[in-house]
Amino acid sequence: MNILFFITPKREVAYISDDFSLRQTIEKMEFHKYTAMPMLNEKGMYIGTITEGDLLRCIKNRYDLNLHNAEDIPIKAVQRRWHNDAVNINCNIEDLVTVSMRQNFVPVVDDEGTFIGIIRRRDIIQYCYEKSGLKELERQKNLEM
Repeated sequence: MNILFFITPKREVAYISDDFSLRQTIEKMEFHKYTAMPMLNEKGMYIGTITEGDLLRCIKNRYDLNLHNAEDIPIKAVQRRWHNDAVNINCNIEDLVTVSMRQNFVPVVDDEGTFIGIIRRRDIIQYCYEKSGLKELERQKNLEM
């Protein structure tokens, strides 16, 4: 199965640029109500995922930090605790499922490493659920009631 079936394209994905400040990142994550967001460089290449925990640890380690000072901290200076793997657009479904077991979303890159979108873990679970036959069993159970 082609993983493009699952993809949410880049134009529909909220992401941050590695030239954002800490404040811009906090505000964008707050606006979208996300706990993690992909980070791209100026060429659109996926370079990692930033999480709320990464931001909190950065703030904790800078005791005198206030929101105004956060404008002076580049987001790429924030140490990330986890490395969220990206998959290539040509990966197989098995590899996609394996990566999604460790992450809420899986960034997708093309052959040059350019970010093209994400695949949400819930979409993969929904697909597996439908393919497993459990959905049909549940439907039949509901019809019997």
